[in-house]
Amino acid sequence: MAEEEPKAEGPVIIKKYANRRLYNTQTSSYVTLDHLCQMVKDGIEFEVHDARTGEDITRSVLTQIIFEEEAKGQSLLPLRFLRQLIRLYGDSMQAFVPGYLDLSMESFTKNQEAMRNRIAEAFGGGNQALENLTRQNLAMFERAMQMFTPFAPRAPRTEEEEPKHNGTAKTSEDISELKSEIEAMRKQLAELSQRK
Repeated sequence: MAEEEPKAEGPVIIKKYANRRLYNTQTSSYVTLDHLCQMVKDGIEFEVHDARTGEDITRSVLTQIIFEEEAKGQSLLPLRFLRQLIRLYGDSMQAFVPGYLDLSMESFTKNQEAMRNRIAEAFGGGNQALENLTRQNLAMFERAMQMFTPFAPRAPRTEEEEPKHNGTAKTSEDISELKSEIEAMRKQLAELSQRK
């Protein structure tokens, strides 16, 4: 019955003191980042507040938990992803990233059990199935970002990603001509960006 109370009352409040100690106000005990990590895994909602100012510092503490997990050798975040994420800080697209990442992770979480089943079915090819899913998610992310930055250089498409034309929309000559013009524009933009 005590476990149901936090859900009714809201998230558990954790206070962080100047000495970096974390205090769980619900259990009246000090906790560690490992405890908070387990609370996240158990689905227990909590907020971390600076004990002196009352400021909500949940985001920085959650980031610290991720940093600690990565430091333990449990590399979950690929270098390419981290670099792309860092590039987006201060970018005009920064406002769109949190919502996109939130939806992506929500979708990933909803499909987690189905993914486990598919990997189990593949047995020996479990890593390959996960790699394919990762590639699909990365391609989706890149396509979403390109919608907002249409003149950015694009990664070459695979045969699966190439759109299929039925011959009625445009002739192949028109498409080739458009591709040439777009490529010329990309080169000009790249040259301009290098001059700055």
